[in-house]
Amino acid sequence: MDLPVSIRTHMFIYKTPNVKVYYPTVINLKNRAVEQKVNEQIISTFNKMLIEQYFFDPILIELIAYFEIKTNLRGILSLNLIVYSFTGGAHGMTIIKSLTFDVHTGKDYSLNELFKPGSDYEKTLSGIIRQKIKVWDIQLIVDFEGVRSGQDFYIADSVLVIYFQLYEITPYAVGFPYFPIPIMDIADSINPDGPLNRMMSFT
Repeated sequence: MDLPVSIRTHMFIYKTPNVKVYYPTVINLKNRAVEQKVNEQIISTFNKMLIEQYFFDPILIELIAYFEIKTNLRGILSLNLIVYSFTGGAHGMTIIKSLTFDVHTGKDYSLNELFKPGSDYEKTLSGIIRQKIKVWDIQLIVDFEGVRSGQDFYIADSVLVIYFQLYEITPYAVGFPYFPIPIMDIADSINPDGPLNRMMSFT
């Protein structure tokens, strides 16, 4: 049985500018090489986000970085890294990046790797999202052209969540548009060796 992996929270704070960063690392994995691989990917992704959000820029006024664990079971760790920054103006800006790991191998999955080759998963997911946009009457600032292979996503137990960044398809006031899709709704397309298949027993 795969128990949840242990997560340690690290913190550093600067008073000028007002910076608070909370980031995770996995600890106590049996395979230390895998543990190092996972942590290097987490830290590398977080560092890129901090730079993108003006961490080293003198115009920075405030920055808060933190994380959310979405799945931590059956050998799968899916988490969100979140960075908010404020450099003046009407409001700050937030970005989210998600990572989904197999904690046995350290593999970080991209969206296309969740599905069978040739399954046309992009068309399937795009159709589901188009329907949700219509039913939920979501305001768009551009036409929704469909899901791309590098689309942002995370796994929340028995649900695949596709999401978009602020301003990517909706106005700022809408926030992050999240589209939860039950795994059973796309079961025919998923990779039998991928993380979604491990979550099937929760559906």
